[in-house]
Amino acid sequence: MDNAVTRAPHIVVVGGGISGLAAAHRLLGAGARVTLLEGSAVLGGKLLAGEIAGAPVDLGAESMLARRPEGVDLARAVGLGDRLQPPATAAASIWTRGALRPMPKGHVMGVPARPDTLHDILSAEGLARVAQDHELAPTEVGEDIGVGEFVAKRVGREVVDRLVEPLLGGVYAGDAYKISMRAAVPQLFEAARTHASLLDGVRDIQAKAAAKQQTGPVFAGLDGGLGTLPGAVADAVRAQGGEIRTETPVLDLTRTATGWQIRTDSELIEADGVILSTPAWSASALLAAESPVAAAELADVEYASMVLVTLAFRRADLAGLEERSGFLVPPVDGRTIKASTFSSHKWRWVKERGSDLFVLRTSIGRYGEEQHLDWDDPDLVDVSLGDLGEAVGLSARPVATEVTRWIGGLPQYPVGHLAKVARIRAEVAKLPGLRVCGAAYDGVGIPACVASAQRAADEIIATSTLAQNTQSDAGQ
Repeated sequence: MDNAVTRAPHIVVVGGGISGLAAAHRLLGAGARVTLLEGSAVLGGKLLAGEIAGAPVDLGAESMLARRPEGVDLARAVGLGDRLQPPATAAASIWTRGALRPMPKGHVMGVPARPDTLHDILSAEGLARVAQDHELAPTEVGEDIGVGEFVAKRVGREVVDRLVEPLLGGVYAGDAYKISMRAAVPQLFEAARTHASLLDGVRDIQAKAAAKQQTGPVFAGLDGGLGTLPGAVADAVRAQGGEIRTETPVLDLTRTATGWQIRTDSELIEADGVILSTPAWSASALLAAESPVAAAELADVEYASMVLVTLAFRRADLAGLEERSGFLVPPVDGRTIKASTFSSHKWRWVKERGSDLFVLRTSIGRYGEEQHLDWDDPDLVDVSLGDLGEAVGLSARPVATEVTRWIGGLPQYPVGHLAKVARIRAEVAKLPGLRVCGAAYDGVGIPACVASAQRAADEIIATSTLAQNTQSDAGQ
């Protein structure tokens, strides 16, 4: 009779953003021993809690898609279920053609189902161009196509420039004409493959969504800020026996006869498996020796940088501000800010915890337009106030300001992105006990990042090499 003693596999997670934390949480739930290494002093990546004038705020991502379950499920799993909170208002505006105009209803990432919903946004020529969609021959999309390129061919550039571009820009800070439709708006890509008319395709998407009878809010935040999620996940990881080390950059990865060796600036760590949840450029450097093909593909992933300017005012000074969540700004209008969020309108917790304050924020910077990153903080505040003055008539001065720069914050998803990700994963899969995850692969939103992390963790646990960590004693 054999007596087998199985040692829990030791997995090292490199990167302490929400993807790495979610991977560590998943691994521990499956019985692995986990060490998470984060190069900076702060966990959470683009989720960052902060304060302004003594009031808590998010200085990074502030909401997540609630209709996709992974993000809200993780929040519930780490004890934050009672703090999940939908936006107090979902009504938003577009600042275009010299005025704030209500965001049209009944669109898919800015693409309308009917031209008559766009009278406030488009010119007469633009509306006439949308109506031509039914008269045009089908547009070939092939394996992939740029969102803006396809939409412009079907319904004209005005729809792209004044609706699709600012909406996509809010997610990727990228160029709508170059962003992959298959990766960024897959339901639109499928509709384009099956419908000769884009407007008919959008109506079909909406009909299918209605048939699912999805209820509840589309988006969710957390009371106290989405930036509190990483700390809660980290606490849950530690409570399950996981080890988290900050200010521990990983310098090198080496495949060994029994697993992996991870070199930091102070030690060598032996592991049975590794999950890389770092930005693409960092994963590329770490994989250069063991998988040069994957490293080259990862090195080719480009990123956009942006600035968030958070402003706190006396509530009385903004008493007349319309009850909306904020507004988007089409790049074609030549403004500096690309969006503004009226945080005290959008989130009940900001309003309640800010007492007599009104908090709002602007975002500045897009892919290829990142010169503002070098501006001094006061100049970024002033240009934000100037645009806000033109948009909403704001003349008050803030009582406090906070400028947050996100350098390399958002990976770009150009045409062919999904094929690139498939090639990266195919190469990485040749390395037993190693996987990658994060915003560079399957989506930049929090649910997509969590799903990417959980997939990597599940595959690592299932890797055959991890089953070899068994000591057996034969006996009768």
